Amino acid sequence: MKLKLNMWTAIDDIINVILFFFSWFLIIGAAFSDGGGNQADNMANFLLIMALIGLALNIISLIRSHKVNISIVGPILGIIGNVVYLFGAWAAFPAIVLLIIASVFSFMQHPVKNNNESNNPVVH
Repeated sequence: MKLKLNMWTAIDDIINVILFFFSWFLIIGAAFSDGGGNQADNMANFLLIMALIGLALNIISLIRSHKVNISIVGPILGIIGNVVYLFGAWAAFPAIVLLIIASVFSFMQHPVKNNNESNNPVVH
C-alpha cells in the first residue's frame, strides 16, 4: 500500500530543501535592503513556518506509515531535518542533506519486512 500523504510530504521536503538552500541569500539580501531588519525577520519567520509545516507533515506521515507497515525511515529523517533547521539558518546545510535523503525514502515507500519472514526463510 502506498500513501499519498508520503508523496506530498516528500514534495514538501523538496520545497524546503530549495527554500533552506536559498535562505542564507534571502536573509542576507533582506538585511541589506531598504526594509532592513523587518524584511529579514519576515523572511526568517516564513522559513521557520515552512519548517514547522514540514515537521507536522512528517509526524503525521510517520504515524500513518507505521499503521500500514510502510518504512518510517523517510518521515524520521524528515522530522530530524526540519528540527535541525528550526535551530537556525546556520544549520541549513545538515537540514538540506537530511531532507534530500528523507524525500527519497518517502517517495520509495517500501513495505516493512516481517521478522517472521526474515528469520524463517521458506525452503522449497
